[in-house]
Amino acid sequence: MEEIMTDARQSRIHRKTGETDISVSINLDGSGQAELDSGIGFFDHMLTALAKHGGFDLEVRCHGDLHVDGHHTVEDIGIALGKAFAQALGDKRGITRFGHALVPLDEALCEVVVDISGRPYLAWNVSFVRERIGEMDTDLFEEFYRAFAMAASIALHVTCKAGRNAHHIAESGFKAFARALRMAVALDPRVAGSVPSTKGVL
Repeated sequence: MEEIMTDARQSRIHRKTGETDISVSINLDGSGQAELDSGIGFFDHMLTALAKHGGFDLEVRCHGDLHVDGHHTVEDIGIALGKAFAQALGDKRGITRFGHALVPLDEALCEVVVDISGRPYLAWNVSFVRERIGEMDTDLFEEFYRAFAMAASIALHVTCKAGRNAHHIAESGFKAFARALRMAVALDPRVAGSVPSTKGVL
């Protein structure tokens, strides 16, 4: 079951399956406010960074089958959030479209490049030095980014250029993701409300 509500650069989605029950809302022109309850503390920490550094108002509520593991929760939040992001963008008129960011956190350095292209793709070049951060499996980060990219129909490249501490690598990545998205969704007055594509559609 899926319910979608859309307003100007805002969207709300309720997605319910046999594994998760998720409510997500996003305001692309917010002030970085976040209300989060994924059931996974470290994931909430990362989504807080996404909202804060992206300048998005973000609300995520999830009841998932965490007695199994965190996979369904993280992947399904990625799907719901990606769909809400795409819905909030609408026909993409006037957006910058491309975004990139290179963000350090102490010894860690991650780069994220985004193209709001309508063609979903994830290039993932990140490795972690341990299997878990808090109660979150580190291999779930790739699942989140892939789910978001597919649902939002964006091309997304995530690369870790340096880092030893798993917490620092993950957080550097989410902050870079936030800044790249912020750049890509920003309205460009020079395009005067047109779609930033030679095809005329994204």
